[in-house]
Amino acid sequence: MSHAGLFERGTADQSASSRDSLATATSRRLSAILAADVAGYSRLMGADEERTHERLKAHRRQVVDPKIKEHHGRIVKTTGDGLLVEFPSVVDAVRCAVEVQRAMVNRNAEIVEEQRITFRIGINLGDVIADGGDIYGDGVNIAARLEALAEPGGICISGTVRDHIRDKLPYAFEDMGEQSVKNIARPVRVYAMDAAGVASTPLVAALLETSSGRSRGPKHFLIAASIATAVGLGIVVWWVWPHGHSTTAAVQIPAAVGLQSSTAPITYTAIKAAAPRLSIVVLPFSNLSNDPDQEYFADGITDDLTTDLSRISDSFVIARNTAFTYRGKAVDAKQISRELGVRYILEGSVRRTGDRAQVNVQLIDGETGAHLWADRFETDRGNLAGAQTEITGRLARSLNLELVKDVGRRIEAERAIDPDARDLTMRGWATFYRAGAAGKSGAREEAQRDFERALEIDPHSIDARIGLAMILNYNIADGVSNSIKQDKARAGQLLIEAIEGDPNRSLAHAAMGMLRRLENRLVESQVELEKAVALDPNDAWALRQLGHTLMFQGKAEAAIPHVEKAIRLSPREPNLAVAYMIIGKSHLFLGHVDVAIDFLRKAVAERPGLWVPHLKLAGAFGLRGDIDEARAEIAESLKLKPEMNSVARFRALEAYQEPGFQERHDKTIILGLRRAGFPEEVASQ
Repeated sequence: MSHAGLFERGTADQSASSRDSLATATSRRLSAILAADVAGYSRLMGADEERTHERLKAHRRQVVDPKIKEHHGRIVKTTGDGLLVEFPSVVDAVRCAVEVQRAMVNRNAEIVEEQRITFRIGINLGDVIADGGDIYGDGVNIAARLEALAEPGGICISGTVRDHIRDKLPYAFEDMGEQSVKNIARPVRVYAMDAAGVASTPLVAALLETSSGRSRGPKHFLIAASIATAVGLGIVVWWVWPHGHSTTAAVQIPAAVGLQSSTAPITYTAIKAAAPRLSIVVLPFSNLSNDPDQEYFADGITDDLTTDLSRISDSFVIARNTAFTYRGKAVDAKQISRELGVRYILEGSVRRTGDRAQVNVQLIDGETGAHLWADRFETDRGNLAGAQTEITGRLARSLNLELVKDVGRRIEAERAIDPDARDLTMRGWATFYRAGAAGKSGAREEAQRDFERALEIDPHSIDARIGLAMILNYNIADGVSNSIKQDKARAGQLLIEAIEGDPNRSLAHAAMGMLRRLENRLVESQVELEKAVALDPNDAWALRQLGHTLMFQGKAEAAIPHVEKAIRLSPREPNLAVAYMIIGKSHLFLGHVDVAIDFLRKAVAERPGLWVPHLKLAGAFGLRGDIDEARAEIAESLKLKPEMNSVARFRALEAYQEPGFQERHDKTIILGLRRAGFPEEVASQ
């Protein structure tokens, strides 16, 4: 559990005592504060109390406490499964956190997941009130709130911490934006390193950084040379290692001056699934046209290339929603490679003049930053699909891979499409992806107008049909459709026509799968979504939809891996909160209440302005008996959507009408809301 409440109550209790004595007996200082707890601790204790307690003590004795001491930290207090630690240096605090979490990866490697002890850590730099051996204040409370936002095995730091370590430590933290946290007046800028980021940090990295940080002389360069040698060896080992077998390789790190040498090799264990030979992200192509309004044209080329590359055998292609979060950012290719876990990066630019388009493409090795391949293509709008297929084909040949047979757009058919219709379709998809899927006011309407106009010009457009159906689906799912029955019928007809026109279009089957779920035709939904995933195994959206349908069918255990893969493919997805909610509800239906709360907390942290995750988290808290926390989340939900103020209104949502799902929903989230005092019905005013 999170210990923010305990730390805050300590502050309140102290304030309740004599203020005069507080003024004379206390002092203030700037400190780095680390708050940590064990994810799912109540579940672990319930399963095996004695063994869990002994294992936690062993982790503390063998890893946590020695690391705190090594980095000059002081344990302020412990709260069962939690720690509050003060450091004089924020660099030491972050380094300690990363080393502890990285060490826990190896300690948990041979333990089944449900028995692992996994820490969440939050770090803040702030002014604290020191009273004897204890510390209080907002600086402490923010650290505790950051801990609650961290995923199991991960670390969250405040913007202040990030500013201080930016040029001092090599760790990659992702900007999560400003987050509103409980009992803190102003939003807090949050940066996160998830469990995958921790796992990708070499065991020796922090030790080398410590040595290099204290001496910038010849020893520093010898150490750097040793690292470079080891990395080079690792790359060579990867290329010659027989893929598809063991994912563990022992790499002997050469002894470096200033380091204590060891004869034992250091073993790196792959925590994530081994990346396929072609793991790639297509970054948003730059628009070099004089007209900024042509951005959608570059976006359309990026989307098409992402789709085509997804069909290369054994590929792992990052979803476009995550790729587009790098738009306009000057990020090093190697950093992108580390953050997304890919080996290759494809980037390019588009310059459009009238009906002519010039496309520049380059392939980059994410491990080295080297440019492996580059080319330029001149084309016109009528032959754009042919140029795109040539780009993906040459990319495949350059990597010695084989394109899957009979995939990609049918060039002959595409050449016959009116360029203006294609232009409008590309514009519609760009608007939908940027804002429409998230429900931004006016965006869906704008995209719908473009798709409708494209169909008027070219009545055979498959892309326009899929786009219109997607908008209708989202309107129904979000409860903003003015005519649900008619919208379902039209979406169904559009998708039937799209699939008849191109049976191998993954997105058409995925959209049909979503529609069938909204119609409570769950078996048909599963069939369509499985077809979509078979056609494009890298379609993160289709995988998430498949997990959603399986959860609705009562197949929660089968649902989770699909959604987890969707998150791996699109870790910066703007709608990541939905994925976390699906996993959270699945765990709730399986009886894993603590795990469910962890994921629903992540959903809230991802989209704090969305009412749904707050209300679902409230239900989970109520089910566990945490009534105060449940009521706090209900209050947040009501602030965001005042009309969703009763059990009856929540149960009446269109998405929850399937009888089997509603029964499971009633026994978990609705039951928890009732325990927290959420009214059955509110009398009309």
